[in-house]
Amino acid sequence: MKTWRTPRIRRPLRRRARGRAGAVAGAAALVAGVLAGAPAARADSGPASVDCPADLAGEATCYTGQDGNGAHFAIAVPDDWNGKLVVHAHGGPDLGAASDPQRSLDDLGRWSVMVDQGYAWAGSSYRRGGYGTRMAAADTENVRRLFVSAFGEPERTYVHGQSWGGNVAAKAAEVYGGRSGPYDGALLTNGVLGGGSRGYDYRVDLRVVYQYYCRNLPRPSEPQYPLWQGLRPGSTLTSAGLRARLQECTGYDSAPEDRTALQQRNLDDILAVTRIPERTLESHLRFSVFTFRDIVHERLGDRNPFGNRGVRYSGSHDDAALNAGVERFSPDPAAVRDLSYDSDLTGRVAIPVLTLHAIDDPTAFVEHEAAYRATLSGAHRDGHLVQTFTRESEHSELSDAEYANSVAALDRWVRSGRKPTARAIADSCAAFDRAYGSGCFYDAAFRPLPYASRVRPRPGELHWPAMTAAQERTWSRVEGVGIAP
Repeated sequence: MKTWRTPRIRRPLRRRARGRAGAVAGAAALVAGVLAGAPAARADSGPASVDCPADLAGEATCYTGQDGNGAHFAIAVPDDWNGKLVVHAHGGPDLGAASDPQRSLDDLGRWSVMVDQGYAWAGSSYRRGGYGTRMAAADTENVRRLFVSAFGEPERTYVHGQSWGGNVAAKAAEVYGGRSGPYDGALLTNGVLGGGSRGYDYRVDLRVVYQYYCRNLPRPSEPQYPLWQGLRPGSTLTSAGLRARLQECTGYDSAPEDRTALQQRNLDDILAVTRIPERTLESHLRFSVFTFRDIVHERLGDRNPFGNRGVRYSGSHDDAALNAGVERFSPDPAAVRDLSYDSDLTGRVAIPVLTLHAIDDPTAFVEHEAAYRATLSGAHRDGHLVQTFTRESEHSELSDAEYANSVAALDRWVRSGRKPTARAIADSCAAFDRAYGSGCFYDAAFRPLPYASRVRPRPGELHWPAMTAAQERTWSRVEGVGIAP
């Protein structure tokens, strides 16, 4: 229960076009004007004033709308605005065909702590579902521009992303966050920071190891397809159907005493070989089926970006049989290029970047942080990075006190120019926990092991960044490179 809020200091905006009252009154007209001039064929709607999430009732004014590319968005301006803006990149990716108007509002409610701390907040639902990191980064940047057109230039602007949104926000920091760019800093929480070309290798491994033991995705009686597709085109398999097959093979949803001996052995082998936690086995399998289908069939024109040749699987009751029988495949180099260009990070950041990651994150393993540090180190930019870790065990949401502390620590770093230590950030959390009572779980001494200690590397994948800045420049000159918006 919140008993008080950390005191706020309102600061004059650098280039605010009008006072807050005038900005709020004119927001709809101003944003509508910007959207009308956007190079998109789709008409916009909004922004329209809406009820804020319950946690912000009486504290802020909230808006929703749709930009010229079709992306729904939400904006919140606190009554006691400190003049600073957090632009949020959501995770996923969601797999619906169109932009989800509810998604950005849900995210506003989920990270209402930032508005409670006095920051304005803007988030895009992205113009469509499905994979597309650069598309999502562009839509995130677009909602920032819409905010500026409506409310004036904030004193400072921070980009925040969680989960896949961490990848999106990190990409936005590289593409738009130069020294003279609009972003003053980036906050990446529980981020998928290994990028697309390597960050999903453990799900490739899960897909093939699962099929080796279970033989039901596809069944022998069903049309066969290479497993790198995730799922064959035209399949009507649903999430419920996938769960039923997983249960059939492993009994994962049953008490151990209710599983057959074969189910238990299958489950033990799959978990041991892939190193995926039992509690998130289903969600990882869903990704390796449905999101892989989206990446391969919808985004890459049925080309394969994944491979597992040269990988030695271990930890099962019979490793020799597993390695002899598991499906093997090699990626299409052009598909790897397009996925890498879309989602891999070069490490070329010019703004302060603060990360926060749960050590026991069961979805985006904490070793993603080691990959990110290696990426920035390889680009000689690790001086812009501070990483913090907590003894939490969730992926989707961390402690409110830690979120409030993190954005405040990033703001202090930007204002003062003094890079904080992980210990100093951990120590500053207690003041925020007096307001939120959600706990501070920092482990300032923790350092993650290399990414390859958790995810079996493919040949040639031990060096970072996965995509250098020179490769990015070269690929950017190739017509049609990457993933289409």
